[in-house]
Formats: sequence, structure tokens, C-alpha cells
Amino acid sequence: MSAENIKEAVREKYGQAALRVHTGGSSCCGASAAVEGGCDPITSDLYDADQAHQIPEEALRASLGCGNPTALAQLNPGETVLDLGSGGGIDVLLSAKRLGPSGKAYGLDMTDEMLALARENQRKAGIDNVEFLKGEIENIPLPDNSVDVIISNCVINLSADKSRVLREAFRVLKPGGRFAVSDVVVRGDVPEEIRKNVLLWVGCIAGALKDTEYVSTLTAAGFESVAIEPTRVYNVEDARAFLTSEGVDVDAIASQIEGKFMSAFVRARKPQAAGCGPSCCAPAEVAKG
Repeated sequence: MSAENIKEAVREKYGQAALRVHTGGSSCCGASAAVEGGCDPITSDLYDADQAHQIPEEALRASLGCGNPTALAQLNPGETVLDLGSGGGIDVLLSAKRLGPSGKAYGLDMTDEMLALARENQRKAGIDNVEFLKGEIENIPLPDNSVDVIISNCVINLSADKSRVLREAFRVLKPGGRFAVSDVVVRGDVPEEIRKNVLLWVGCIAGALKDTEYVSTLTAAGFESVAIEPTRVYNVEDARAFLTSEGVDVDAIASQIEGKFMSAFVRARKPQAAGCGPSCCAPAEVAKG
């Protein structure tokens, strides 16, 4: 698929997901949800009861994430946070509560239906220190050095130009700013056809990076202190229903899938000063999991 085709496929999928929430359904997007009629193990049980009670039910139903960056990211009162691909607004609203009235949470999304849903969820939640922006994560509509923390929840893997996304993230972060996202990653080598099928199940669009590629792309963008922490590893049984429906012999490829596809928390930091400090020359570390 071309970059433009990928973008339109993502826009259509997320627009339909937002409309399902409006009609009382769930936005669960994993293909196994469609096969089995329920939420799959990627999008389920990411937010605890305390977090769920802080936001409108529609924000929770609209979640298409693969993790919970708000539970893992360091967010301090008074800071400015940007959520790349904010969807129905769940992570923006939860972040805004932690930032307090002196802080600000931005959500960026390219899908009109999701933006409308997010703004309605903001109104229902009565949270003022939030602004939802229309735009693409490859072209963030914010000034240089304007954000303390960037979060994202299983969206960067959907971009056809991840290098540009990460360069844009670096640009808008303040010196010392933090990159703290949940995303889908691949660990180790997997035959291309198998990789494509599994990633269609995991992320709806088969675009996840290998963990080593994620580290090198963040480093090339200028980030330091890069680390990847697996949060949920997918096994062959999780994907069996979907892969079988796609005509894949699951048992034949089981050994090539186990332990290689996962949700992960990806951390990095923009250096405090312009130019290269001592840490720039040290190799980035991939956390063992």
C-alpha cells in the first residue's frame, strides 16, 4: 500500500470506530474482535476501575490502544502534554487530570469523527485544560520546543513515515522533554508473509517496527536514553481465530510467532541542550523483557 492509501485506510477505520461508539457499540478494532464478536486481548483491560470512573464511558469504549501510556508516563502538574493520534480522547482526558489546572493536554487526530467524539467526551468530563487539534502526526501543528511530554497509544505503528513522526516529536518537545508511548513492536526476525498477517491482526495495518529499528529511528531523530519495555506479549492462540480465517496454517507457523509480537512502552528523551552531549555517543539500549 502507498503512504496515501495507508492513511486513508486508517482514517476510514477510525471514523467507523467513532461512529460505532455513537450507536452504543465498542470501537474494538482488532480483527479477532470481528471474528469472535468481542474485544480482543490487545484492546481489553488496559485501564483500571479508578481511571474508568474519571472519564465518560464513551471515551473508554472508543479506546483503540494497545497499552496505557498514562499509567506509565511521568506527568507532572503544570506540564504540557501532546497525545499523537488521540482518538476518542481517553489518554488526553486522563493526562489533563494529572496535569492540574496549570497544565495543558493536547490531542492530535486526523479523523473528523474521532475529533467530534473527543470534544463531546471533554464536554461531558467538564475538563477545561484540553485542546483537540486536527492534523497528522507527520506534521504536528505546534511550535518548536513547546511540549514537555509526548504520549501515544498504538498509533505510530500506523504511520507510513515513522521517521518523520519521530523527527516531528523531537521538534516540538522542549529540551529535556520526554517521549513516552505505547506501541506495537516486533522482536526478532519473522518471515514477511507471517509478519504481515500477524500485524494485520495486532494493529489493523501491518506497519509495526522491529524493536531495534525503533531504537535506531529514535536515535537518528536526536533522542537519547531510548528504552523499550514489553507490556503485553501476544501468543499464537491470541491470533488463532483471525489467522485461520485468513487461510493461515497456525500450527505450522506457531514457532515463528511466539514471543515476537508485543505491545511495548517506548521511552526516550530530548537532550537538555542543543547539540550532542556525552550520552549521544553511547549506544541506545533495548530493555530486555
